[in-house]
Amino acid sequence: MPVSYPVRRRRSPRRPLLAALAAAALAAGALTGCSGEDGPDGSVEAFLKGWRSGDLQAVGFIDPTGARVPAADVAKEIRELSGELAATPPELKRIGDAKVTADLATARIQVTWTLPGQTRWSYESPVRLKHGDDDQWQVIWEPVVVHEKLEKGDRLTLSRDTAPRAGLLDGAGNPIVAPRPVVRVGVQPSEVADVKALVRQFDAAFKAIRPALVPPVDLADLPKRIVEAEPDAFVEVVTLRDEAYRQIKPRIYDLPGTRFQADKLDLAPTREFARALLGTVDPAQADDLKAHPDKYVRGDLVGHGGLQGRYDDRLRGTPGVSVLIERPLPDEPGASRGEPIFHSTPKAGQPLKTTLDLAVQNAADAALRGQARRSALVAVRISDGAVLAAANGPGPAGENLAFTAQVPPGSTFKMVSALALLDNGAVTPEATVNCPKTAEVDGRSFKNSDDFELGAVPFSTDFAKSCNTAFVALAPKLGPDGLATTGRTLGLEAEWDLGAEAFTGSVSANGSATEQAAAAIGQGTTLVSPLAMAAATAAVARGHWEQPKLLLDPAPAKPAPAGPALKAESVAALKTMMRAVVTSGTASALKGAPGEPVYGKTGTAEYDNNPAHTHAWFVGWQGDVAFAVFVEQGGASTASAVPIADRFLRALAKR
Repeated sequence: MPVSYPVRRRRSPRRPLLAALAAAALAAGALTGCSGEDGPDGSVEAFLKGWRSGDLQAVGFIDPTGARVPAADVAKEIRELSGELAATPPELKRIGDAKVTADLATARIQVTWTLPGQTRWSYESPVRLKHGDDDQWQVIWEPVVVHEKLEKGDRLTLSRDTAPRAGLLDGAGNPIVAPRPVVRVGVQPSEVADVKALVRQFDAAFKAIRPALVPPVDLADLPKRIVEAEPDAFVEVVTLRDEAYRQIKPRIYDLPGTRFQADKLDLAPTREFARALLGTVDPAQADDLKAHPDKYVRGDLVGHGGLQGRYDDRLRGTPGVSVLIERPLPDEPGASRGEPIFHSTPKAGQPLKTTLDLAVQNAADAALRGQARRSALVAVRISDGAVLAAANGPGPAGENLAFTAQVPPGSTFKMVSALALLDNGAVTPEATVNCPKTAEVDGRSFKNSDDFELGAVPFSTDFAKSCNTAFVALAPKLGPDGLATTGRTLGLEAEWDLGAEAFTGSVSANGSATEQAAAAIGQGTTLVSPLAMAAATAAVARGHWEQPKLLLDPAPAKPAPAGPALKAESVAALKTMMRAVVTSGTASALKGAPGEPVYGKTGTAEYDNNPAHTHAWFVGWQGDVAFAVFVEQGGASTASAVPIADRFLRALAKR
């Protein structure tokens, strides 16, 4: 008997509607999905989008039994299953349309992870869905969605296999860095009687090593490390090259508690061997790990500075990466086993072949050894432009002054000024050009070093003796941009593709009469680097300019084109004058250098408003080797740059 019907009709007609809407809303909140009209593919796309973003609230989930699974729980489990890969979600893509059978569907998705070293790991996974009574397609959540071999409680882990790092090669194709003997200096705590005394003795011995250790050995934490170490431990103090150790062995070998271990490490021929140009290879530092978390892990070797840093990706190769499923062992709490599911084989790095010559580089380094001031020496082979040596004296670690200094060239630039004057017929070597003690241009006074004067002498003598006032008088004949034009024929200001950072120069042009006078003697706004001057000097010796070559493999993609042939008569005259600089001029200290004739030009360059503050230069060549020597704040070139050139040439003669 349907007695309830009248009762229901007497109730408010809105209540059942509100109750139904509320129930529907609750159902939608608890179990979201895409309608049957959209088909299962819409739910798959929503799932993939949510997996990437970590927000799966737009997707409804059930487990294989049909029980509802909160979206937040699925997101959490995906992160747990992803393990060490969780920080870099994969790329996700649906493959084709889902296959539908009654109220079930199966879709295939492609999962692509980017692993350390930019290795990519791709695979397909199934995604199952169920069409519910509410006309929604729900994702059946199960770990195999992340990877077909995963189970609940598993996590993905990574294992890396470092690739062999390639080396730097010299011009002959031989490794610059090779295994060389070292000695690890350490102490055994139980045998140390007086820690403070030991530290003082170590410090004095290490400071006696020549060339000096850069940076110096830091012993500040040695006492603490000795106290904290096991009594019979080997507490390492420093690793020294064998030749450095032998210098101080008599001072430290018998100190109480000292211990020594012989070993071999991959090292350059000497500590200073082209160090700023080559760079260093060190364990990954905190800055490396922070800047490139996808590339480096703790313990990786990383190139820093120079060629090692610039070509680190090429040299380090590609590490091998393994992905493993870490599965807890049910009978051993806290223990797990790893099952490999992906492996990429490491690819060895590719070597970098340079033009450096072992003997020439050693000669350059030896010539600068003991220098207290920042300094540089660059050597270039005249016949092909190969950079044979790039040496740097003391200075900040990694500073390649030889290539990147931006400093006035001083009187070495008279080589460029003389070539410009000879080219335009303004002067000949035999022409008389007065060399007074001083010269004035628009109220500015120019003088010669030490106030010398030569009087009326041939231009060749002005050049050999480096007479500033003679060149100041000739400056107007260069024209407003004549110096810059000639400089460009010698490669200055050109766009070089060297494979390393280098400053190619900036030559004064279109300046006032005073600026033109200053530029004629390498002052004013003209700036160069030692490499730029070595290349310009090689151009004079060769008869045309060629961009220096530093890398043979990989060869630079866009080297600067060779310059035009220089006027033969001008070059011949300039060579004669540069030879006279050595035989009877400011570089006469080099006329006794062994080997072929030496050609050159000295230079003293003011770098501020105090004439006493000067850099020192020498540029020149002997045989097939052109070179430039620079000493910052070196004073007179005859007292600093020329002696370095002499040591360099004498060392070359012994190779």
